[in-house]
Amino acid sequence: MHSRMRALTAAALLAGAVTAIPAAPAQAAGSVVKVTGSQGNWQLSVNGSPYLVKGVTWGPSPADAARLLPDVRSLGANTVRTWGTDASSRPLFDAAANNGVKVVAGFWLQPGGGPGSGGCTNYVTDTGYKNTMLAEFSRWVETYRDHPAVLMWNVGNESVLGLQNCYSGTELENQRNAYTTFVNDVAKAIHRIDANHPVTSTDAWVGAWTYYKRNSPDLDLYSVNSYKEVCGVRQAWEQGGYTKPYLITETGPAGEWEVPNDANGVPLEPGDKAKADGYTNAWNCVTGHRGVALGATVFHYGTEYDFGGHWFNLTPAGERRHMYYAVKRAYGGDTAGDNLPPTVAVPSVADPGAVPAGREVTVQAPATDPEGDPLAYEVLWGGKYVDGGGGLVSAPSTHLGNGTLKVTAPARTGVWKLYVKAKDGRGNVGVEQRSVRVVPPPVAGTDVARGRPTTASTYQNDGYGGCPCAPQSATDGRDDTRWATTWADQQWLQVDLGSVKQLKHAQLVWESAYGKAYTVKVSDDGQNWRTAYATSSGDGGIDDFDVAASGRYVRLELTRRGTGYGYSLFHFGVHA
Repeated sequence: MHSRMRALTAAALLAGAVTAIPAAPAQAAGSVVKVTGSQGNWQLSVNGSPYLVKGVTWGPSPADAARLLPDVRSLGANTVRTWGTDASSRPLFDAAANNGVKVVAGFWLQPGGGPGSGGCTNYVTDTGYKNTMLAEFSRWVETYRDHPAVLMWNVGNESVLGLQNCYSGTELENQRNAYTTFVNDVAKAIHRIDANHPVTSTDAWVGAWTYYKRNSPDLDLYSVNSYKEVCGVRQAWEQGGYTKPYLITETGPAGEWEVPNDANGVPLEPGDKAKADGYTNAWNCVTGHRGVALGATVFHYGTEYDFGGHWFNLTPAGERRHMYYAVKRAYGGDTAGDNLPPTVAVPSVADPGAVPAGREVTVQAPATDPEGDPLAYEVLWGGKYVDGGGGLVSAPSTHLGNGTLKVTAPARTGVWKLYVKAKDGRGNVGVEQRSVRVVPPPVAGTDVARGRPTTASTYQNDGYGGCPCAPQSATDGRDDTRWATTWADQQWLQVDLGSVKQLKHAQLVWESAYGKAYTVKVSDDGQNWRTAYATSSGDGGIDDFDVAASGRYVRLELTRRGTGYGYSLFHFGVHA
């Protein structure tokens, strides 16, 4: 579910195969960590003392651990969780030990990350992969088993669920059984090397625990990532007849996959307050299952400044949000003297379903600060629902006072996320967001090409990218259909207007694959053509230009692509 934030951590795992192990500084002896007690009355202990995991998942580079872990500790947290362990992990372990923090040390297995993640391994037949991973994990357990920061080892992340992206039916069941059997093999190997730390395995839904119960008896406890449904884990555990305690290895507010769609058809992201409440509620449910739930590592202590980072991060770009302080209160951190973040209203625009591309838009997002600190505003655009990218772009804006902002809308059409941030100058930030649908700017006159017969040199008909993408999709008046060509420069699109029309304007709305050089031609008979417009410097987005020509047929001749793909056009409008 959160593989976008785990890529670097997971990649580091394999790097260990070729990376020399750095020399370790002198450290105190490793801790002895045990799961003690009996059915329904367990506890985790460290060196004989009870230990409730109050943790965060760890996103920054291990090289930043010495700088950031004092802040983690100030939250009242005593644990961080990782997804990969290798030679680069030592600075994190060292800094954790120096700050009284333990580490749930992860080992990554394919297909980690749950739905949408890649890397399909055949756990029934691929003994080479399994032997390599077993040797690799054993190597790092041997390296770090005596490090005082180690709390437990965590084998895999969301792979039982993720295998559904690779297999189905009976074969999926075979793979899930084989995967959890391999997890047990890893657990046994770790126990042979390190008898002083428990072994767990994380998945994305409690249904995976059925497979662990059947095939992984050597796990000391189970783990699960659960967000909106975290308060139902207790019931699932009770109904499943499980005989091991569990750890919540990710939790927080409702995720993108758990919320309804908004009016623009994209997931309705909770606001700052709802997110803060999500962490509080999750922790209350974890601590409410006494004797079985051994704690949690909430998602996410990271500096990521992208779409996912703004949905979940406590500290995007190092700025503290309302969720940060909610976790601090839940964990019993020292809140005396805290300066709290501003609160921002959900941004409003005149018509969020029709924001003209490339035009200036007025945004209302008033903010208040509990200490009355002066506020600075920042506006960002996120195009995940346009092109799948997670990055956010800070947009120049003018603050007119009282949270009224002027900003230019993106030049590309589609549903964008609009973020407004209010910063108090003390390291705190309030963030609110909404979706807006960016549409082509209005054009005077009538689009005489709309719904008219349209033909083309080629079109994509292979199912790739939502196709078939037929020629008439460029003139059907919809913004969610497109004409797409084969991947070659010389292409054309032609519209029959039915009779000779006096033309004044044309508008082309490109997908990401655009035309760098093209010509618009007109004809009365479909045989003899006259040039109405030409360019060799197209840059995608929306092309709006006047034409002074007449004809029954209009032909777009494309001669040079702007990308390595073909041409992809949402809209070809011809206005009279």
